[in-house]
Amino acid sequence: MRALRRIGVILAGILILFLAAANFLSRNYVVPILMYHSINTHIAEGMSGLVVSPDTFDRQMSFLRAHNYNVIPLEDMIALIRDNKKIPPKTVAITFDDGYVDNYNYAFPVLKKYHIPATIFVIINEVGRKEEDRLNWAQIKEMRGSGLVTFGSHTLGPMRLVDIRSGQELKDQIFRSKKILEDKLAVKINLFSYPEGSFNKQIRQVVIDAGYSGAVTTNPGKNYSKKDIFLLKRIRISENSRNMFIFAVETSGYYMMMKEYHKERKDRRNGRK
Repeated sequence: MRALRRIGVILAGILILFLAAANFLSRNYVVPILMYHSINTHIAEGMSGLVVSPDTFDRQMSFLRAHNYNVIPLEDMIALIRDNKKIPPKTVAITFDDGYVDNYNYAFPVLKKYHIPATIFVIINEVGRKEEDRLNWAQIKEMRGSGLVTFGSHTLGPMRLVDIRSGQELKDQIFRSKKILEDKLAVKINLFSYPEGSFNKQIRQVVIDAGYSGAVTTNPGKNYSKKDIFLLKRIRISENSRNMFIFAVETSGYYMMMKEYHKERKDRRNGRK
């Protein structure tokens, strides 16, 4: 009888630990929104953290399909978060910032190959840039017409919004970029990306006032809610993620927790709170 009681206590302890671990993981799970920039064979000076090779990108998208990830449009993910609905396991969204022409040359064929949706945030004043490293309107319309690629605003460009002192200029960057995209593509533009991930309370409110349904940043830290659809955290993907183990960690939903914990420890060592 005593032995049975001991077994019961042990099993109860295991159950309590399991439930505590499950609760901890649930509270720290952040649905992965992957942030790409350039997909290119050439890495320009100072761009190493922003470039993924076409081969690596293909392997990553193949990995998502082979391992049955639920890759959905960013707008769909925002709707799930906004409506507080249960998000299926292994759900991921793909985004690109800046609107590089190599997104059309290299990423678009891969997205079509695996039938994976993505969102591209374009800098309006750089569309069709003469140096030819940015998408032009014809390419943007073709990608939009495929049904796989959604476009959002990355402002008129090129300044960070936090560096703008004029309230009217701030509104122009956020409102006018939306209207230009809507006029060019003849669709409602619902998504916004903060340049360099920088924002403040005023900027966030202007984005809401402009009529966007959601906005993405980078990783503003754990003090910001993972359920704020106007400050959605993203994971920067670089060529380091050619290692599929690293990519699996980044798409696990717990990478943000690990990154924030590492930053917190580093700040403590450096005497910052």
